[in-house]
Amino acid sequence: MNGTRPDKSKLYHRKMSAAWWLKKPSYFFFMLRELSSVFIAIFLVVFLVQLYQLTRGPEAYAAFAHKLSSPGWLAFNLVTLLFALYHSITWFQSSAIVLPVRIGERELPRNLFVALNVAALGVVSLIILVLFLTLEG
Repeated sequence: MNGTRPDKSKLYHRKMSAAWWLKKPSYFFFMLRELSSVFIAIFLVVFLVQLYQLTRGPEAYAAFAHKLSSPGWLAFNLVTLLFALYHSITWFQSSAIVLPVRIGERELPRNLFVALNVAALGVVSLIILVLFLTLEG
Protein backbone atom coordinates (compact mmCIF):
# COMPACT_ATOMS: atom_id res chain seq x y z
CA MET A 1 0.00 0.00 0.00
CA ASN A 2 1.51 3.24 -1.07
CA GLY A 3 -1.15 5.43 0.55
CA THR A 4 -2.43 6.90 -2.70
CA ARG A 5 -6.10 7.40 -3.23
CA PRO A 6 -7.96 5.93 -6.18
CA ASP A 7 -8.60 8.15 -9.17
CA LYS A 8 -12.06 9.62 -8.57
CA SER A 9 -12.76 9.74 -12.28
CA LYS A 10 -12.74 5.93 -12.32
CA LEU A 11 -15.19 5.49 -9.44
CA TYR A 12 -18.77 4.59 -10.31
CA HIS A 13 -21.34 7.08 -9.08
CA ARG A 14 -24.93 6.16 -9.75
CA LYS A 15 -27.09 9.17 -10.56
CA MET A 16 -30.05 9.55 -8.23
CA SER A 17 -32.74 12.17 -8.19
CA ALA A 18 -33.39 14.20 -5.07
CA ALA A 19 -36.82 12.56 -4.86
CA TRP A 20 -35.53 8.95 -4.86
CA TRP A 21 -37.34 8.29 -1.60
CA LEU A 22 -40.72 9.05 -3.20
CA LYS A 23 -40.45 6.19 -5.70
CA LYS A 24 -41.41 3.36 -3.31
CA PRO A 25 -43.61 3.41 -0.21
CA SER A 26 -40.92 1.59 1.78
CA TYR A 27 -38.41 4.34 0.96
CA PHE A 28 -40.93 7.01 1.96
CA PHE A 29 -41.66 5.37 5.31
CA PHE A 30 -37.93 4.96 5.92
CA MET A 31 -37.41 8.69 5.38
CA LEU A 32 -40.41 9.45 7.57
CA ARG A 33 -38.80 7.38 10.33
CA GLU A 34 -35.55 9.32 9.90
CA LEU A 35 -37.47 12.61 10.00
CA SER A 36 -39.01 11.54 13.30
CA SER A 37 -35.54 11.72 14.85
CA VAL A 38 -35.31 15.42 13.99
CA PHE A 39 -38.58 16.21 15.77
CA ILE A 40 -37.59 14.16 18.81
CA ALA A 41 -34.19 15.89 18.94
CA ILE A 42 -35.84 19.33 18.83
CA PHE A 43 -38.25 18.25 21.57
CA LEU A 44 -35.32 17.15 23.75
CA VAL A 45 -33.46 20.43 23.22
CA VAL A 46 -36.59 22.35 24.24
CA PHE A 47 -36.91 20.07 27.27
CA LEU A 48 -33.31 20.82 28.29
CA VAL A 49 -34.00 24.55 27.91
CA GLN A 50 -37.09 24.06 30.06
CA LEU A 51 -34.97 22.42 32.77
CA TYR A 52 -32.52 25.32 32.55
CA GLN A 53 -35.39 27.82 32.95
CA LEU A 54 -36.48 25.88 36.02
CA THR A 55 -33.09 26.58 37.63
CA ARG A 56 -33.50 30.31 36.96
CA GLY A 57 -36.51 30.61 39.24
CA PRO A 58 -40.30 30.47 39.18
CA GLU A 59 -40.78 33.63 37.11
CA ALA A 60 -38.42 32.54 34.33
CA TYR A 61 -39.95 29.08 34.26
CA ALA A 62 -43.51 30.45 34.19
CA ALA A 63 -42.65 32.77 31.28
CA PHE A 64 -41.08 29.90 29.34
CA ALA A 65 -43.97 27.55 30.14
CA HIS A 66 -46.39 30.22 28.91
CA LYS A 67 -44.55 30.34 25.56
CA LEU A 68 -44.79 26.55 25.30
CA SER A 69 -48.57 26.68 25.77
CA SER A 70 -49.08 28.41 22.40
CA PRO A 71 -51.04 26.53 19.71
CA GLY A 72 -47.90 26.14 17.59
CA TRP A 73 -45.97 24.40 20.35
CA LEU A 74 -48.96 22.24 21.23
CA ALA A 75 -49.20 21.16 17.58
CA PHE A 76 -45.45 20.51 17.54
CA ASN A 77 -45.79 18.32 20.64
CA LEU A 78 -48.66 16.39 19.06
CA VAL A 79 -46.66 15.79 15.87
CA THR A 80 -43.65 14.74 17.96
CA LEU A 81 -45.80 12.32 19.95
CA LEU A 82 -47.11 10.76 16.74
CA PHE A 83 -43.56 10.51 15.38
CA ALA A 84 -42.38 8.91 18.64
CA LEU A 85 -45.16 6.31 18.43
CA TYR A 86 -44.36 5.63 14.77
CA HIS A 87 -40.66 5.34 15.58
CA SER A 88 -41.38 2.93 18.45
CA ILE A 89 -43.65 0.69 16.38
CA THR A 90 -41.19 0.54 13.48
CA TRP A 91 -38.43 -0.23 16.00
CA PHE A 92 -40.43 -3.17 17.32
CA GLN A 93 -41.07 -4.34 13.75
CA SER A 94 -37.38 -4.28 12.89
CA SER A 95 -36.47 -5.92 16.21
CA ALA A 96 -38.76 -8.83 15.38
CA ILE A 97 -36.77 -9.40 12.19
CA VAL A 98 -33.29 -8.87 13.61
CA LEU A 99 -33.79 -10.71 16.89
CA PRO A 100 -36.32 -13.54 16.47
CA VAL A 101 -37.63 -14.91 19.77
CA ARG A 102 -37.60 -18.68 20.17
CA ILE A 103 -39.70 -20.61 22.65
CA GLY A 104 -38.30 -24.10 22.61
CA GLU A 105 -38.00 -25.08 18.97
CA ARG A 106 -40.70 -22.69 17.77
CA GLU A 107 -40.17 -19.11 16.71
CA LEU A 108 -42.58 -16.51 18.06
CA PRO A 109 -44.54 -15.01 15.13
CA ARG A 110 -43.34 -11.51 14.24
CA ASN A 111 -46.80 -9.97 14.49
CA LEU A 112 -47.24 -11.38 17.99
CA PHE A 113 -43.80 -10.08 18.99
CA VAL A 114 -44.71 -6.58 17.77
CA ALA A 115 -48.16 -6.71 19.40
CA LEU A 116 -46.70 -7.77 22.76
CA ASN A 117 -44.13 -4.98 22.64
CA VAL A 118 -46.72 -2.36 21.69
CA ALA A 119 -48.98 -3.63 24.49
CA ALA A 120 -46.07 -3.41 26.96
CA LEU A 121 -45.36 0.13 25.77
CA GLY A 122 -49.02 1.01 26.31
CA VAL A 123 -49.12 -0.52 29.81
CA VAL A 124 -45.92 1.24 30.91
CA SER A 125 -47.17 4.53 29.44
CA LEU A 126 -50.49 4.14 31.24
CA ILE A 127 -48.72 3.42 34.55
CA ILE A 128 -46.57 6.54 34.12
CA LEU A 129 -49.66 8.62 33.26
CA VAL A 130 -51.56 7.37 36.32
CA LEU A 131 -48.56 8.03 38.57
CA PHE A 132 -48.15 11.50 37.10
CA LEU A 133 -51.83 12.36 37.59
CA THR A 134 -52.01 10.98 41.13
CA LEU A 135 -48.73 12.50 42.34
CA GLU A 136 -49.50 15.90 40.80
CA GLY A 137 -52.24 16.79 43.26
